Amino acid sequence: MASSHTVLMRLVASSYSIAQKAGMIVRRVIAEGDLGIVEKTCATDLQTKADRLAQMSICSSLARKFPKLTIIGEEDLPPEDVDQELIEDGQWEEILKQPCPSQYSAIKEEDLVVWVDPLDGTKEYTEGLLDNVTVLIGIAYEGKAIAGVINQPYYNYQSNEKQKLREHRNEAKAGPDAVLGRTIWGVLGLGAFGFQLKEVPAGKHIVTTTRSHSNKLVNDCVTAMNPDDVLRVGGAGNKIIQLIEGKASAYVFASPGCKKWDTCAPEVILHAVGGKLTDIHGNAIHYNKEVKHMNSAGVLATLRNYDYYASRVPESVKNALVP
Repeated sequence: MASSHTVLMRLVASSYSIAQKAGMIVRRVIAEGDLGIVEKTCATDLQTKADRLAQMSICSSLARKFPKLTIIGEEDLPPEDVDQELIEDGQWEEILKQPCPSQYSAIKEEDLVVWVDPLDGTKEYTEGLLDNVTVLIGIAYEGKAIAGVINQPYYNYQSNEKQKLREHRNEAKAGPDAVLGRTIWGVLGLGAFGFQLKEVPAGKHIVTTTRSHSNKLVNDCVTAMNPDDVLRVGGAGNKIIQLIEGKASAYVFASPGCKKWDTCAPEVILHAVGGKLTDIHGNAIHYNKEVKHMNSAGVLATLRNYDYYASRVPESVKNALVP
């Protein structure tokens, strides 16, 4: 019975199923071939039919089940009747088997703020860089990100493409295709699940940063880290996954382009495994419903050795980015 579970764990379990549904929508829009691209503020700030439908699905599904939640989504959409086909009312039962951390057991629905990015990495999505794309549902309490779900609609996408190529050449190996898509989730005080935690080899400094929102400030800050390698990829969710899977050691973004819905869910996953995400000054990011949506002082995140990177942020960069 649902009533025997805490509000937080029910919300996380529902968010898991809702994020999976959104991931299916994201894949379906590509398969149908009409992305319905709209420019929002500039040529790199795009919205597609998948952003719109996924947000309608996530926000409507959450609001129907948890009517007292505050839900803040990236896309500014006019109110309209949502097709029943977009509603997901399932929940991931495995999550309900987990204990709720005691500090969150008495939380009420109305105490929670949910930050939704229905499609993180939209520009990459429109360009076919599908493994950059994530669906983000972050849950905050008293201004702090405490639970989050990340769906990667195209996880294993490249494996599947290689499999198709092998089949085309009649080289298909025995066994099923790699399953397309995965969902990662976490709660502070409980842990993060759905992936294999891995660290970059000791002594290696690999920085991940923006692919499509770069500028002099961003590049100056990356250079100051004295990295062995720099990865330029789309999506904040994607970059945090690079940190927890040992592909990068720091996510450095010295620019105000990132928003609260980009960082809320990824921050939880990172913090749940001992990492750290702050603005470029080292301040925690706050997720109260009244806060401005822009992370105007950028983002600095690491799985380990946060101080090494924080100490290398140039004063000129800090002075240019006002919290």
